[in-house]
Amino acid sequence: MVTGGAGFIGSHIAERLLQQGHEVLVVDNFYSSTRRNLTHLFEHPNFELLRHDVTFPLYVEVDEIYHLACPASPIFYQRDPVQTTKTSVLGSINMLGLAKRTKAKILLSSTSEVYGDPQVHPQTEDYWGNVNPIGIRSCYDEGKRCAETLFFDYRRQHDMPVKVARIFNTYGPRMQPNDGRVVSNFIVQALAGEPLTMYGDGSQTRSFCFVDDMVDGLMSLMATPHEVTGPINIGNPVEFTMLELAELVLELTGSSSELVHLPLPQDDPTRRRPDITQATEVLGWEPRAQLRAGLQRTIDYFAALPTS
Repeated sequence: MVTGGAGFIGSHIAERLLQQGHEVLVVDNFYSSTRRNLTHLFEHPNFELLRHDVTFPLYVEVDEIYHLACPASPIFYQRDPVQTTKTSVLGSINMLGLAKRTKAKILLSSTSEVYGDPQVHPQTEDYWGNVNPIGIRSCYDEGKRCAETLFFDYRRQHDMPVKVARIFNTYGPRMQPNDGRVVSNFIVQALAGEPLTMYGDGSQTRSFCFVDDMVDGLMSLMATPHEVTGPINIGNPVEFTMLELAELVLELTGSSSELVHLPLPQDDPTRRRPDITQATEVLGWEPRAQLRAGLQRTIDYFAALPTS
């Protein structure tokens, strides 16, 4: 089962699982996702889709759960912050309860946002983070931190097979054009010939992992033995400034769009890069896609989307 399976990363996981011969149940309430991400799977004999909100209990029979349900972009998670926190906390309680009943292995897609605006660089899994608990981003940051707490308490209390992945910035086909993330923003604006929205002076950094690599990492973590729980950082350790990203998007799209600078949003991290030592040593995983090649595939996807 893939919760949030109609989302950007979830739809790629569902597709990969089907390719491997698994029966896949996607659960999604379509708050920040789209059926378009799954239409090519509808006729697959091993695919099933259930419209459901994970803040309510779910009674199905499964043996593995990829728990990705939660809006992951600021535009969506700040639109209804109370529901965002409920999705992370109640959703995790419900999915952990289901996993306990069915004796299923369960993986949580946590986030680099648990590190907040980090004072340690790059971020290692033993860093406790620097999160504002009452800021506009805390519905997501603290929701995911609480979800991690629940996963490890279920592990300690019931010896359940849990896996926790801390996902860093991911990009690729099936991102939502309006999700407000920097890669999709820049590409959509460049393709339309509109000014690229640059928050701050462009010196803040992110590390971008192509979605195929991310799926490889998550599935590698799910396949680990019982004693491996994480949390494990999964992301690309190559760091880029926002200005470098904008220049590369402009080059690849051939756009003549200008840059427009706006103030940095509250609590926006200035630097973000994962230490992936654990992912490399424990999972034998490291990202392979170069940013230029991954961006080109993402640009091709957005360019082919219907404009209406």
